[in-house]
Amino acid sequence: MTGSRRLTAIIGREGDAYVSLCPELDIASQGATIEEARTNLIEALTLFFETASAEETAKRLRGEVFVTQVEVPVG
Repeated sequence: MTGSRRLTAIIGREGDAYVSLCPELDIASQGATIEEARTNLIEALTLFFETASAEETAKRLRGEVFVTQVEVPVG
């Protein structure tokens, strides 16, 4: 490995599992626990960087991602 890259991981519960998403690359994974979902996402991202060409990485990689909450009226 020549280096590392800091990416965003968003993890949410879906039923009995946790789903993890990296919005910069639109890559997702899941696990039975938060830590497992995080670990599985790291594995999926590692595999992506090991197999994707530089062109594919550049095409998919979003520069900045902002994670925030918004309040909307319901009902």
